[in-house]
Amino acid sequence: MGVDVLVTGDVVVLAGGTGGAKLARGMQDVVGPEHLTVVANTGDDIEIYGSYVSPDPDLVSFWLADAIDERGWGLRGDTFNTMDGLRALGVDVWFNLGDRDLAWCIERKRLLGEGVSPTMALARLNEALGVRAKVLPMSDDLVNTWVRGASGWCSFQEFMIREQGQGLIEGLEFRGAEQARPSDEVLAAIAGAKAIVIGPSNPMASIAPILAVPGMHEALAAATAPVIAVSPIVDGEVLKGPTASFMAFAGLACNATGVRDFYGELLDGIVSDETPPEGGPRALRISTRMSDAAARASVAEEVLEFAETLAG
Repeated sequence: MGVDVLVTGDVVVLAGGTGGAKLARGMQDVVGPEHLTVVANTGDDIEIYGSYVSPDPDLVSFWLADAIDERGWGLRGDTFNTMDGLRALGVDVWFNLGDRDLAWCIERKRLLGEGVSPTMALARLNEALGVRAKVLPMSDDLVNTWVRGASGWCSFQEFMIREQGQGLIEGLEFRGAEQARPSDEVLAAIAGAKAIVIGPSNPMASIAPILAVPGMHEALAAATAPVIAVSPIVDGEVLKGPTASFMAFAGLACNATGVRDFYGELLDGIVSDETPPEGGPRALRISTRMSDAAARASVAEEVLEFAETLAG
């Protein structure tokens, strides 16, 4: 399986969360790992248990390595002895990490402490896991997503886990973004891409932090490759997470039209399973449910064939 026009060039996927990771895994099957670069959201990063956790890049990495657990996060078959031990000591264990996952994150913190950049630290971890595609943090600078809900401001992880992503969203900030910059590796990947795909991730919570990094939006707008968004709304529903609440906070409809409106002029095309929205970029209607490997690869291939028509 493959798309000839893209075999000699890289595909860049912007990802955050399960939808983007699944699409990245499908892309790997279609174009091969040597032609795939994933730019992942780091706004969800958190330091905890003496480690540095980067949930979205790690989720992508575990999917690309076929090591993701069936629960949808963490490493397959991981144990949780350390978390159990912390609970026995009276620690408030609100953020679960498997033992091997924790080891991965402890090693990241060690590398960062030695002055290794987040990009290079993740590259070393991925090499050990056998991931051959490039998984790049959106920036080597610190950006933190904060959400204001009914109980006030909290980090994204606290909102998702402690508050279970429930309730109205009254504020959203990407703290540190104004001082951040895309890494040279990210800028080079975007400039050299043959297709740039915004994965079916939460536009506000997962992709907006990437776009908030100064220089990122400009790099995407200047790219010669077509920029295509895949809607995270499947069969009229959000498959996972509080995307609907975030879209409502932004005053956007929770459908392909709302997704298109959020990305605006950045897009050359949009892919969804809905009747194409009127106006704006060209649209492709396909089944976007990625329930297994064949479905993931099928979505990836159709997206890239669509990109070929836009590039032409």
